[in-house]
Amino acid sequence: MTIRSGIVIDMHDPLGTIDAVVLDRARLSAVERLLALRTPAGHWVGRLSSSALSTATAINALRLVDAAAHAARLRRGAGWLVATQLADGSWGDTTASRGNVSTTLLCWAALAAVADEPACGGIAGGIPGAAAAVSRAAAWIGGKAGGLDAGSIARALAGIYGRDRTFAVPILTHAVLCGRFGDPRRPEAWREVPQLPFELAALPQSWFRLVDMQVVSYALPALIAIGQVRHALGPRGGIVQPLRGVARGPTLRTLAAIQPANGGYLEATPLTSFVTMSLAGMGLPGHEVACRGVAFLVASQREDGAWPIDTNLATWVTTQSVAALAAGGRLAAHLAAPGREAIRGWLLGQQWNRVHPYTGAAPGGWAWTDLPGGVPDADDTSGAVVALASLEEAEGRPASSDARRAAVAGIEWLANLANRDGGIPTFCRGWGRLPFDTSCPDITAHSLRGVEAWSRLSGAEPIAAAARWLLPAGRRYLANTQDRDGSWRPLWFGNQWHSDQANPTYGTAKVVLATLDPRGAAWLIRCMGPDGGVGGGPGLPATVEETAVTTEALARIAAESTDAGLRSQAVAAVAAGTGWLLSRTEAGTRFEAAPIGLYFAKLWYDEQLYPLAFTVAAFERAATLARGVRERVG
Repeated sequence: MTIRSGIVIDMHDPLGTIDAVVLDRARLSAVERLLALRTPAGHWVGRLSSSALSTATAINALRLVDAAAHAARLRRGAGWLVATQLADGSWGDTTASRGNVSTTLLCWAALAAVADEPACGGIAGGIPGAAAAVSRAAAWIGGKAGGLDAGSIARALAGIYGRDRTFAVPILTHAVLCGRFGDPRRPEAWREVPQLPFELAALPQSWFRLVDMQVVSYALPALIAIGQVRHALGPRGGIVQPLRGVARGPTLRTLAAIQPANGGYLEATPLTSFVTMSLAGMGLPGHEVACRGVAFLVASQREDGAWPIDTNLATWVTTQSVAALAAGGRLAAHLAAPGREAIRGWLLGQQWNRVHPYTGAAPGGWAWTDLPGGVPDADDTSGAVVALASLEEAEGRPASSDARRAAVAGIEWLANLANRDGGIPTFCRGWGRLPFDTSCPDITAHSLRGVEAWSRLSGAEPIAAAARWLLPAGRRYLANTQDRDGSWRPLWFGNQWHSDQANPTYGTAKVVLATLDPRGAAWLIRCMGPDGGVGGGPGLPATVEETAVTTEALARIAAESTDAGLRSQAVAAVAAGTGWLLSRTEAGTRFEAAPIGLYFAKLWYDEQLYPLAFTVAAFERAATLARGVRERVG
């Protein structure tokens, strides 16, 4: 018999047993912490990590609009960058991230430009340490890119992003507007910046999938603004030049029409900053879009001078918190009826009931936030559908008509989004071949969980024909995209230690949780380290987030698999994973977030609620499993 942090594994009993007292104490502690983080309105908001990338783009946008008016903000933002630079001269996206070329380029360019501003005191005055930080960053970039000239940097970015210009062109534009390649008012400074076809944004949205937009669907504002500043200041020529001149007015009107009321495109600091700096760079700092963009940036700067990557993920973290509390079938015990009703009403109020002006998404979906910049997407719609099912099930009665209507509309929305391969993309059906517009396993699996959750509910309205098609089609897609080793790679979550920044652990855990796939479960078991910790893949550093999602998925395998041998292995793995979590979280009292999130174009973040909510889900399922194991063996 061996003992790991309160978990007892009886090696003579292939099912194993878990010390219920130790686990329940930690479980209830974690649940209490999660519930305590609700807002007064009853839902969760969370907190995203501060971002060097966001901070660099924001201070450059404010500098270009009016450096004197925003001097104090610029100094604070630049000071935060100086203070968070890594020892080797680079920056990562979060303070816990490894340095990367993209973020370091943005920080190097912005810090140099802001520090040189007379309004900020000059490089030797207003921002202590800026000159040395710029020099260290330049040396690091030169070593990675082979030089600081525009050609070397453009080639380095092309090596990272390939044909996807969603982020490579904005980074180059940022560097040009910071004066890194010469006077940005001279055409030669722009020669290495590809011209984005902003004129295509004048076409009807239904035509976008028929043309080469060169950026993913959600990046339409960047396509317009960055395409326009390159057109205005860069080299002229080509047969489409007159067409672009004609398209400037209509596409600027489109840019204004799709801007949220608070000015923040997608609630994202980088995207809003790229748009704002482009307009200011082409001589339009007073344009309505730039003014609203500035208002958003001013409102979202943090006290330490930094900016987050996005304002918040309120809808997402709320649905994940509900799913975690419900994972062991004890939602009603954790959350009294008034609390459940508050969340239920809030979620119903977040469902889009009209065509979205930005992406043209049909009614029925949910965005990741309740703020104006949110856009309906498949993962958050699935999360809301699953959460509503859990909330209704906790009432112990047939599902209410309003929740049932909302869930059916959400499921139909997902079914209509599905691509021909049966998989579910993030935002738009079949827009193109770039990421976020193609099918992905983690989102597809989440969609299947939503459909199955409502199909199990007593009194639930029959699933529409389109949704009934979604289940077998989604399963076929998952079967066709499973790697030879049994794993799946997700889209929205990566691991900074993985060789290609993928996170097969997260992707596989989400598919296994939805499908009970035995090969995926076996891969997760192999991925677990000797101490029970799990990273983004075999042999990678373990995190709370990845260990928790693995433990949760394997707990369902241990409880429901028909394969006795696999079930036995899964129980032992759950015991080991739970033991690691008990130790790392100090028995459910300490939760350290890791950079697990992967936003657009390899843009990292962490979220304070992820390790807590994921651990609650793992503890809930492990505790339920322990009771079942004791009943089977005793």
